[in-house]
Amino acid sequence: MLISDLNDTLAMVLAIGDGRVLEPLTARRAIAAMPFGGNYRIIDFALTNCLHSGLRRVMVLTQYHSLSLQNHIRDGWSIFNADLGEYIMPVTPPVNTQITTYGGVADALYKNLYLLEGLKEETLLLVSGEQIYRMDYAAVLAFHAEHGADVTIAGVPAVNAYGATFPVALEVDGIDVKGARNDATLPAPDDNFLWPMRVFVFNRAKLCALLRKCGGEGPLEAPLSTLVSDNLAMFRRVCAYRFGGTSGRVTQDRYWRRLDDLDDYYEANMDLLELEPPLDLYQADWQIRTYQTQRPPARTVPGRSCNEGICVNSIVSGGTVIAGGGVNHSVLGNRVYIDDGATVEDSILFSDSRIGEGAQLRRVILDRGVQVPPGEQIGFDKAKDAKRFVMTPGGVIVIPSDFKFE
Repeated sequence: MLISDLNDTLAMVLAIGDGRVLEPLTARRAIAAMPFGGNYRIIDFALTNCLHSGLRRVMVLTQYHSLSLQNHIRDGWSIFNADLGEYIMPVTPPVNTQITTYGGVADALYKNLYLLEGLKEETLLLVSGEQIYRMDYAAVLAFHAEHGADVTIAGVPAVNAYGATFPVALEVDGIDVKGARNDATLPAPDDNFLWPMRVFVFNRAKLCALLRKCGGEGPLEAPLSTLVSDNLAMFRRVCAYRFGGTSGRVTQDRYWRRLDDLDDYYEANMDLLELEPPLDLYQADWQIRTYQTQRPPARTVPGRSCNEGICVNSIVSGGTVIAGGGVNHSVLGNRVYIDDGATVEDSILFSDSRIGEGAQLRRVILDRGVQVPPGEQIGFDKAKDAKRFVMTPGGVIVIPSDFKFE
C-alpha cells in the first residue's frame, strides 16, 4: 500500500471495556493496561501493529480506570513527531450536561460523531486495544482499497478463535459479507462463517451516515458488525478479511486471543512458555514495543541457606532477583523478589511482588506489589484458598494488589 494512502488513514484504538470480566485485576486498571508476558501491556499489541503498519495518527478511546493506561501511553508511546502531523492521543468520553459512558463500540463512535465528522482522513481503521494478536494493518487497508469496499471487517475462523464466544457470526460468500447470524444458531464450524475480531476499515463518510441512521433509531448497543450487516444496502460493498492468511508481513502464527475471563488471561500468558509459542514475540522486524523503565538485569543468586536460585522455562523481567528460590513455568514481571527456599510454579507475578522465605505458590496470579509472607502456601488446598482469594473456574488463584495477609 502506498504511503500516501496510509497518510489518509486514521487509526482508532478502542479501550473502552469496563473490565468486569477480569476483576479483581481490573479494579484499578483498564483491560488494555493489563500486564502481559512480564514486560508488556495488552494495548501494546494494537499500537505495535499500527506502528509497524506505517500508521502515524492514532486515537485511543478510553473510559474506565484509564489513568494507568494513559500513563503507559505517555511514557511508552510518545514517539511520533507532532511537527509531521503524527500523534497517539487518548480521547476520553465527552461531557455535556451529564457524564457520558459508552454502551459499546458503536455507541462510543456515535457519541464522538462530532469528532469523526471533523476529521480530514477519509479512511478509518477501528481496532480493539483489549486483544492479543499481531497483524499487518497495512495489508488489511490494501485489501480494502483493492476491492473497492466501503467497509472491511476482519474475522477469524473458528479454529483460530481459542474458544472465544461471539454474539454474531459473519456470513460470507468468498470475500463478501452477506449478513450475520446469531453465533448460537451455528451447528458447527463452517468456512462460510467468520467471527468478527473487532478490526474494521470504514469509509469515514459511510460510517458517519450509518451512525446517524442507527443512532436516530435508539441506543447503539448492538455490535458494530451487526449494525453493518443489518444495513448492507447503505454500502457499495462490504468485504471480509480473513485473519491468518498469507498476506501481510507478520510471521503467520495465526494467534488471536480475546480475554473473556481470568482463565483466558492466564492461559494466554502460559502460551508464551510453550516450546514453540503460538505467539511469536521474537520476530525481529515485528517486535512488540512497550515502556521499558531503567532497571538492572534479572539474576539468580544463592540464598542465605546457600541454595542456588533456580529458574526453569519461565519469563523473567528486568530487576527480578531469585535469591535461593525456585521458579518453574511462570511469568514474572519487573522487580520481583523470590526469597530463599520459596517456590513459584505455573504462576504469573506482577511487578514489585515479593515471595517470602519458604513460601510456595502454584497456579497463582499475584497482582502488583503483593508481599507473600514466609512459609505461606497458596494453590495446594482449594477449600482453604477459596475462602481467602478469588478462584477461577479453572482453579487459578487470583490475589489483588490490595490484599493483606494476616
